Amino acid sequence: MNKLELKHKEIINFCIANSDNSIVEKYSRYFKVGYDGYGIDSKILESQKVKWLDSWKNEMTISDYLNLGDLLIATGKLEEASFATLFIASKKDEFSIDTFDKVGKWLEKGIQNWANTDVLCMVVLSEFIYNDIIQPKGFINWTKSESKWKRRAVPVTFFEAIKKGYKPEPIIAVIEILMEDKEEDVQKGLGTLLREIWKNQPEIAEEFLLKWKDKCGRKIIHYATEKMNKEGKARFKKAKK
Repeated sequence: MNKLELKHKEIINFCIANSDNSIVEKYSRYFKVGYDGYGIDSKILESQKVKWLDSWKNEMTISDYLNLGDLLIATGKLEEASFATLFIASKKDEFSIDTFDKVGKWLEKGIQNWANTDVLCMVVLSEFIYNDIIQPKGFINWTKSESKWKRRAVPVTFFEAIKKGYKPEPIIAVIEILMEDKEEDVQKGLGTLLREIWKNQPEIAEEFLLKWKDKCGRKIIHYATEKMNKEGKARFKKAKK
């Protein structure tokens, strides 16, 4: 076994030793396609992450963590994907376009639930926007991915950017490509993003929603108008044919 394979085995052994079926049962209800995880208490997982990062700080490069991430992501296990995300997040000061492309492949080759997708967006992918490594248009190819999780990652990453004050105009131009996406997980991400835009710049969000209300998935409208009053929501009902 090479260095990374040994570390992967150590992580798997930790996950097995700290598995808890009651946690699996508790969280299974939030996953339509099933909860594929060991069931590890979040505090235990976070504590172990800190220990490993400290222990490995002099031997693991960003390239090592990306390659270890490939091994972890490939299993499809929620906690292994969580470790992959948290490890690479520790190297955010070294992020590059190459890092962006390699992390993006995780959404096609193993990540298979909304939880891992959204955490990856929050703690990793949003950093590329904050630090001007990638502009919103850099996500256009992602909107065409066969992976619904990679497509969902577009609005969820943009949601994090909007929360930090990023201008919505370049973001709107990219998500327009996704507005007729049939996957509910993508629609929910889009709706949540548009709701966040609406909170600060309602005129932009409402103009966009009026343009798409008769064509887009209803989950988008449901989530986007969630905080509006009854009269506001009524404006975005689908027109009767």
